[in-house]
Amino acid sequence: MNLFAYDFMIRALIGATVTGLAAPSIGIYLVQRRLSLIGDGLGHVALTGVGLGLLTRTSPTLMAVVVAALGAVAVELVRERGKASGDVALAILFYGGISGGVALVNVSSAQNSRSLVSYLFGSPLTTSPADVVVICVLGAIVLTVALLLRPWLFAVCHDEEYARVAGLPIRLLNVILAVTTAVTVTAAMRAVGLLLVSALMVVPVATAQQVTRGFTATMYLAMALGVGASVVGLGVSSQLDTAPGATIVLLAIVAFLVVTLGAGAIRRGPPRQPPPGQPAEAEPHEVVLDR
Repeated sequence: MNLFAYDFMIRALIGATVTGLAAPSIGIYLVQRRLSLIGDGLGHVALTGVGLGLLTRTSPTLMAVVVAALGAVAVELVRERGKASGDVALAILFYGGISGGVALVNVSSAQNSRSLVSYLFGSPLTTSPADVVVICVLGAIVLTVALLLRPWLFAVCHDEEYARVAGLPIRLLNVILAVTTAVTVTAAMRAVGLLLVSALMVVPVATAQQVTRGFTATMYLAMALGVGASVVGLGVSSQLDTAPGATIVLLAIVAFLVVTLGAGAIRRGPPRQPPPGQPAEAEPHEVVLDR
């Protein structure tokens, strides 16, 4: 039986594909900047937006975008001014966001409380046509920022001090990156859930880094891996009746382990034999320097 012949599976496939493209495209900047967990923190903040949307009977997705973007800007300003370290700001995001979200969802209604799991861990099979439109629009925004602003965002993430000396608008670029990360989190809310989106932003990038050297090559390979994990994970979850979001993330982690072990085995392969007529390379030896 072809499950993708059904409309709800087509909608789920579109949402998963867009998420698989968008999450690694912005996640590579976070990995470059050593902020891999910021997506997890913004996912907690976005839950507050979901609860606020359910309580006010407005769109939970749009409210999540607004609240997560405000949270991202606040954390970036706190980090920039040095009033709190990065880990303290992330801790505030983690605990304050999820506490506010759970409280608001519980206050809204019992039915919304039961649907809380779908926002936390994803529910692509329940994606509506309106959700598909929102996901595609948000995904297009993320991809546009990640690809068009790549040279400037890379410069800021690689060496912020050098970028400042070069005359780049550091604050503006940092805010754009923070807000785009918040948009990515909310766009992936249906496919993998708010608690698992950070994995899809980081794991494909970490996998691509094992076999590529350039930043651009790593980005495109990470996006391909993200799409592959999302599409295959959706199909596997449909066949095995498992949670789609968790299955997608598990497949991404399995791919990381396989590629890492394979790359390590290749690097530890037998030494290359010298061409005929040339002496073999000397064995490496330890050099002890006098103090």
